[in-house]
Order: sequence, then structure tokens, then C-alpha cells
Amino acid sequence: MPTRFVPLAPALTALFLAASIPAGLTGCASLRPVVTSAPDPAKTASESQRLFNFFEQSFEEAVQRSPIYATYLGRRDGYDRWDDASEANEKKELGIQRAKVAQMKASFDFETLDAQSQLSWRLAEYKLAEAEAAYRYRNHRYIFDQMNGMQSQVPAFLINQHKIETLADAEAYLSRLEKMPAYVDTLISRSNAAAAKGARPPRFVYDFVLKDTQNIITGKPFNGTADSPLLEDFRGKVSALVAARAIDQAAASALTARAEAALTTHVKPVYERIAAEMQAQAKAAGTEDGVWRLPDGAGYYRAQLARNTTTGMSADEIHQLGLDEMARIQAEMKVIMAKTGFKGDLDAFFEFMRTDPRFYKPNTEAGRAAYLAEATAAIDKMRGDLPKVFHTFPKAPMIVKAVEPFREQSAGKAFYSQPSMDGKTPGIYYANLYRMQDMPTYQLEALAFHEGIPGHHMQIAISQELTGIPQFRKFGDYTAYSEGWGLYSEMLPKEMGYYSDPYADFGRLAMEIWRAARLVVDTGLHHKKWTRAEAVQYLLENTPNPEGDCRKAIDRYIVYPGQATAYKIGMIKIVDLRERAKAELGEKFDIRDFHDAVLKDGPVPLAILEENVEAWIAEEKAR
Repeated sequence: MPTRFVPLAPALTALFLAASIPAGLTGCASLRPVVTSAPDPAKTASESQRLFNFFEQSFEEAVQRSPIYATYLGRRDGYDRWDDASEANEKKELGIQRAKVAQMKASFDFETLDAQSQLSWRLAEYKLAEAEAAYRYRNHRYIFDQMNGMQSQVPAFLINQHKIETLADAEAYLSRLEKMPAYVDTLISRSNAAAAKGARPPRFVYDFVLKDTQNIITGKPFNGTADSPLLEDFRGKVSALVAARAIDQAAASALTARAEAALTTHVKPVYERIAAEMQAQAKAAGTEDGVWRLPDGAGYYRAQLARNTTTGMSADEIHQLGLDEMARIQAEMKVIMAKTGFKGDLDAFFEFMRTDPRFYKPNTEAGRAAYLAEATAAIDKMRGDLPKVFHTFPKAPMIVKAVEPFREQSAGKAFYSQPSMDGKTPGIYYANLYRMQDMPTYQLEALAFHEGIPGHHMQIAISQELTGIPQFRKFGDYTAYSEGWGLYSEMLPKEMGYYSDPYADFGRLAMEIWRAARLVVDTGLHHKKWTRAEAVQYLLENTPNPEGDCRKAIDRYIVYPGQATAYKIGMIKIVDLRERAKAELGEKFDIRDFHDAVLKDGPVPLAILEENVEAWIAEEKAR
């Protein structure tokens, strides 16, 4: 169940970065349409540049208000601080966003702008609509859960994003440890307030959160002989400073002693407060799983579907699409099953793929290392073949890495973390190797292509490296676009000659049917009131994935409503647009040009993606 990793900070509402979309906004139908620019080229260029500068200044102001986001960008602004996670600040940020869009409309004439500037204008309006809906349901998203819970995101942020290249960087890390209680206590307070209003996770989630919480404060300096995760990270980074002769050993020892004091005095008590709050909430938590049980849960789920799919599809429509896709893919699976020579029906073949040891690496360090090596090799091979299907390539590096031990039991199967703008933090494909039985090798290639190349790394790194568009567009996040591209990137290698082994080809279909099943179980859980057990059983009966994989997936969909529906819907749109282009262009069709048309404007809602591709088709016809 790969998903792009998105940094979570409830107060991080930097300009044009929002969390939800109103159900009444169907795609982009209500946004101002593109019109022909004014005939005066000089005025068009001048006004477009002025709007570009306005967006850049607004983005910079927003980054300055969010030290966390600045760090994700690879910057040192506010490097010793956390964000203001309060609800009051969230309201303030929405007010700033409203004012910026109002200023845009008062200061610029849409019809004088060039096409790219008009698109930026439309996306700014779109993002404000998202932010308005996000604020309405600001207390519905769980702050502490096993997927994006702050109990694990805070340490993961320090470990993976806070670089230490100078003495000042090390001191900033220590300052963040010392200031962690103020930040996390605000999150605890918001979680408590939401729970009091009836917006709390199901009972099973709390066990995962409590386990994560305990993992962070296990080891030195709290107990035992091995370093705790944060001390291990800090000690390693400071040792690298010594090796680089940036500081001496005496300074390193002093810094490490201060880190131990900060962990003991500041970090441990606040994590104990998280645990106490979670234990208290768990006592009142129920066993019903879907968000239909929350206050205005039906409205919240409609908003989540609209936000994630960027369409106006209803839950019932999405559910039926899932059932239709399940039937189609299972028919294709039967064809591949026949190629393997397997004797039996599809259910028996699923069981064979779940249990035959040839498809699983040993649950040992050697097995994990072998998996990572093979995933890296698959991505490296694909990197060499990219010129066959792409004109444009990312400059940012990418690595494959196992999910860290402190969060591997609760984290998802796989996810991607974007590179920093300075290139010092690479894009990272995280593979969760806690249970090798949940990571079948027949899915290894498809998973690597989705999370790495030509999937998330290709799309996200290229977006960040685009020129001539404002920053807020480079870092935009439309789940149907990004995850639709990821799933499309599993299919594309088939057309390039990959998956020559029938089991690997079955793995590709297994990944696709997994996304089709998500349409069924996500809407089943949150709209049709399925239980957790019913949803797990559906996956076990209709996909070849191992039981542990099925259970973890359902646990993810329960706390991340609507997100899992975006993959298949986005992929279907991209494939439909490609086939339309092929039909209309005939011999003029070049898949490399099509991929440029999809990627050249950065992330966009699906309706705008369709506009962009149609415009490209028209240009190619005219040419």
C-alpha cells in the first residue's frame, strides 16, 4: 500500500497548502475558465511577471511562518523552532490565505495574464476552497494515529530532515528537543478537545500509538545500554562533524551530554503525557471504525473523497467503479495464472502466492538487505531506460531505505519522502521490512517503480525543479494526480518490456487490483458502515496479498479516509487521456511528449490535467 509520504503538522497551513476540498467543488468546474490573453504582449508579460512575484513573495512569507516546512525545503529558517500548532494559528493562517486571494483579485486583471499565470490564479482560488473545507473539519483528522501520528512524525522529522553540518545546526537540533514539549503539548490539547467532541480514533489505534510512544523513550539515556532512536541519530550526526573536523571531540561530548539532558528533561515527560492522554482516550474509544460515526461524518467523508479524487464522484459511484475494476483485473489474472501452468482456480492461486516461500525473503537482516538491494537494482535499471519514454528527467538523487525500527510496526507498507530543494536530502523510497512475509518479491518491481522511478520521485522531483511557475505550484499536492501517476508508473514498465517473468507480471496486476479493492473497502468502511473485520475479509478473498498486509492496509484506510480512492481514479484519468491522444494524433503521438504534457505544469486537479492534455493535443494537430 504505497503512499507518498506527506509531512504532517496540523498548524502547517502555509499559503496554498491545505488539507481538504468542499464537496460542492466538482473538479474545477466552478473555477474561472481560461480565456484568451489581452492582445498587448508587453502588458501581458508585465502583469504575468508581477503576479508571479506576488505568489513568490506570498510563498516566502508562508515559509517564514513555518519552520517545519522550511526544513523540509532544505532551508535553515527557524531551524531551532517548531510551528505554532494551535487552533488559533490555524484560523489566523486561513485569514491570511483569504486576504491574499482577495488581494490577488483586487490587484490583477485575469484577462491580461498569460496562460501559465491564469493557471496559477485558478489554482490559488482552488487552494483557498480546499482550505475553507479543511478548516470546517479541522478537528476530524486524528493527530495521533499509526499512519501519520505526531508521536512518530516528530522524531522522524528530526532524524530524516534536520541535517547537522555545522555546530549551529547541532545547537538548533538541541533547541528543538528542548522546545518539543510546547509544540507537542499543543497537539495533545487539540487531540483531547477533538476527542471530547466525539472525534477520536477507534480503540485499536491507541495500542499502535502507545507502542510508538514507548519506542521513542526506550534506550539510553532513559534505560538500557543501546541508544534510543533520537540519541542514536544525534550522536551519529555529531560524530560526522568530528570526522569532518568541524568540531573537536570535546565539543561533541558536550553536545551529546546536552542531548541526553534534553531527552531526559524535556522529551521523556512530554512522551509520557502523550501516553497518558492516549490511555485516557482509549477508555472511551469504541470499536466502530468508519468516519460515519463522527459528528457530521458523512459530510466529512464527502469532503475527503472530493479532496483526494479532485472529482465530484459519490461514494456509491466509487464503490461500483471498484467492483467493476476488480472483475476486469481478476479476468486478466486468470490469463497469467494459466501461463504459469498452475492447476486450480484463482482462489487457490492466491493462496499459493501468499504461502510459497519462493516469493519471500527471509525475515532476517540478510533478507532485508537483499530486498533493498534488489529494489535499488530495479530502479537503477529503469533509470537507464528512461530516455525511451521521457524527455525530462529529475536532477535530485533518490535512495531506497528501510523504515526505521521505532515506527516500522505501525507504519505503512511503503512510502516516498521528497528531496530537499538544496539537493542535500535525497528523495527516499521507504520500504517497510518489519515482516518480510508482507513484502512478496513478485511485487518488488512494481512497488519500486511506483515509489521511485518512474513514479513518485520522477513526478515530484521534476515538479520541484520546474522553472517559470511559482513555488506554491511546485509543491502542490493533489492526491489523484500524484498517486494516479504512481499507479500509471507501475503499468508503463509493462509496455517497456519489464515484468517478463509471469509471476512479476502477476505482481503488477496484484498491485493494481489492490488499488481497485481500495475503492470498495474505503467506501465500504466509511460510507456503507462495514466493520474492520468485513473489510479485511474482502481483501483476503479478492486479492493475493498476505493476511498481515491486508490487516495493516485496512487499519490505514480507517484512519486515512478517502486517500486510498485516489490511486485508481487518477490512473484511469491518465490512461484515458493517453488513449485519447493516441487516437487523435495517430502517427504523430510520441509518448515522451505526452509525459511532458502531464508533468510540465506540476501537480494539478484532474480536470485541469485534462485541459492541459487537450491543449497539447490541439497544438500537436496544428503543428
